Amino acid sequence: MTARSTRCTTAAKTRTSRLAAVAAIAVAGSMLMTACGDQTEGGSTKEGGSSSAAASNAPLFSKLPADIQKAGVIKVGTDASYAPMEFTEGGKIVGVDPDIAQALGKQLGVKFEFTSGTFDGLITSIYTGRQDLIMSSMTDNKKRQEGLDDNGKKIGKGIDFVDYFSSGVSLLVKKGNPQGVNSLDDLCGKTVAVQRGTIYEDTFKAQAAKCGDKKLTIQAFDTDAEAQTRVKAGGAVADLNDYPVASYIAKTSGGGNDFEVVGNQSDVGLFGIGVSKENTQLRDAVKEALDAIIKDGSYAEVLKKWDVEGSAVKQATVNAGK
Repeated sequence: MTARSTRCTTAAKTRTSRLAAVAAIAVAGSMLMTACGDQTEGGSTKEGGSSSAAASNAPLFSKLPADIQKAGVIKVGTDASYAPMEFTEGGKIVGVDPDIAQALGKQLGVKFEFTSGTFDGLITSIYTGRQDLIMSSMTDNKKRQEGLDDNGKKIGKGIDFVDYFSSGVSLLVKKGNPQGVNSLDDLCGKTVAVQRGTIYEDTFKAQAAKCGDKKLTIQAFDTDAEAQTRVKAGGAVADLNDYPVASYIAKTSGGGNDFEVVGNQSDVGLFGIGVSKENTQLRDAVKEALDAIIKDGSYAEVLKKWDVEGSAVKQATVNAGK
């Protein structure tokens, strides 16, 4: 249960010279789009792979479906507003996920072409075939696997996940922690900000129920950047985010003077690369490629580059989320 876990009930959502870019990522926001349709558009970047002449020499090229071999491209949907996992810098989508994709592309002999849109539309983009994969810090959970909404109602086919990253969630508060927040229980009677449709909103809702008469007020926004802005302005006492993201924001936004991370990580779970249940060949090829880059060390190099080594998985798994 981490990351952008259940962003919409109809669709199921550290450092380099990247330090300078985070202010815009953290408080300006990007991709202010609406609803829960197939909205993935714009901001594409191509990562990984090799020339078509050399593609067939890649170790796992033959494992790919024939249509992808022919195209030489795997289309990837993401929400590039989530530094350090995926964000836009200099007009290019960068971060942990694009770098992992680049390493996967070397094994598979194809390019990974990232296109950014709203998180809520990513699973729909798999259903429609607009994208082949999702790489967007998406939590692998049973609801997404089975295509269920928050009430257990069937709303889609569901997708499979190749699990590649482990993370817990943390509270992000204003620098200096003026409200003395150190746990979810400290939020009772206060106001919090969060990105709409995420697992974080679900966590705050659960805490609100626990608070009872000592009301916890939840302000939900289209983007996490808007939630951060609310906390920075003092209109809310805390935001909730995956630890790598919260830590990156705290270290970089406003030169490290805007926010801080408080309390312990909770709800540790798996991020997965999403793929259609009908495309098991692609799923298995990606899984084999992930195991290959874990074995050859290129996976570890990516995590070290972004200061997220603690989130490494030891091997690729499929649908291991709960």
